[in-house]
Amino acid sequence: MRTSTSSSVTLTVNGEKHTLSVDHRTTLLDALRERLDLTGTKKGCDQGQCGACTVLLDGRRTVSCLQLAVAAEGREITTVEGLADGERLHPVQQAFLDLDGYQCGYCTPGQICSAIAMIEEHAAGWPSAATDDVRPEAGPPPLTPEEIRERMSGNLCRCGAYVSIVQAVARAAAERARSAEATEAAV
Repeated sequence: MRTSTSSSVTLTVNGEKHTLSVDHRTTLLDALRERLDLTGTKKGCDQGQCGACTVLLDGRRTVSCLQLAVAAEGREITTVEGLADGERLHPVQQAFLDLDGYQCGYCTPGQICSAIAMIEEHAAGWPSAATDDVRPEAGPPPLTPEEIRERMSGNLCRCGAYVSIVQAVARAAAERARSAEATEAAV
């Protein structure tokens, strides 16, 4: 008895459902780029080491080159194309633009997706390898440049735009914190 090596999957990408027939070995990266023409997500190393293919999967960052498309069924996938609200860029996108957090731009989509998730992880109190006090009652550590660099270390930039990337992430995180405080004060 011969078994099929492909399946029909429905992927929810940037709020839209897409039904595809894919080989079981198809990565989420290849499904996004080659089947859905969402080329913002970049193929870098294809080994999960550079972060160029980072997308958000249920709000958490993942390297799409190591994620099988069939395993993403039923989950919310957000690519860089799905971040803006119409013509209004996501605050992280705007910070990257304002502070030149890119040079050639190849790694930028993955950097932005990673930064969005990283800011949420930090706000939720998740420690990093650079966090001095990891006790839950200590709360989120200060988002220092060292903390940002550690948390973004899975995303490489061959051009070396790291200084501007750290500044952009810090600005977006500060904006998120101000927005959260304003929301709390209004309640």
